[in-house]
Amino acid sequence: MAENPRFFAVAHLLRPRGNKGELAAELLTDFPDRLTKLRQVFLSDARNSAPPQPVTIKNCWLSQNHRGQVVFHFENVDSINDAEKLRGLDVLLPIEQRVTLPLGHYFVSDLVGCSVFELPPAPAALSSPACSLGAAPALLGVVAGVEFPGEDFTGTPLLAVETRDGELLIPLAEDICTSIDVAARRIEVVLPEGLRELDQPE
Repeated sequence: MAENPRFFAVAHLLRPRGNKGELAAELLTDFPDRLTKLRQVFLSDARNSAPPQPVTIKNCWLSQNHRGQVVFHFENVDSINDAEKLRGLDVLLPIEQRVTLPLGHYFVSDLVGCSVFELPPAPAALSSPACSLGAAPALLGVVAGVEFPGEDFTGTPLLAVETRDGELLIPLAEDICTSIDVAARRIEVVLPEGLRELDQPE
């Protein structure tokens, strides 16, 4: 039996939009314009193991009212009730259709699930092999998602890292995320002073 083709997520269906079967979706790609040119995608429910199902796109456009969202209108989805059945599904493409990224850019799906290790801010002035264990990277948590600039904040995308103390938002910047190895599922970070306190509830 041939191996099932691999897929990657480009959007997540949020809710019906309009009364003709359209659906608003959260973008999960840095190349949203390509979605408006597609004629077929695959839909999948992350809550079960059913294989992704192909669906034809009647129309697709980027939302003018909500940054970071796209609107899909699928074939045979012609009412709010039809659209409601698709709420919460992921929109996928075959892995072969992935865009080749320039150096230093990463797919969200490659970052999610990576282990994040914290490095000390700087090596000790008087370090020796005997005391080098203190400078070893410490497991901080696992990447649960990536938050992009939009209505809530501007600037650098943020890694949402699940730690023992809750969620920690880490800017996806070179001086903070000093090493990203998606093949090894490992990210090393040097946290600026005060970053943890910013995420603490008041």
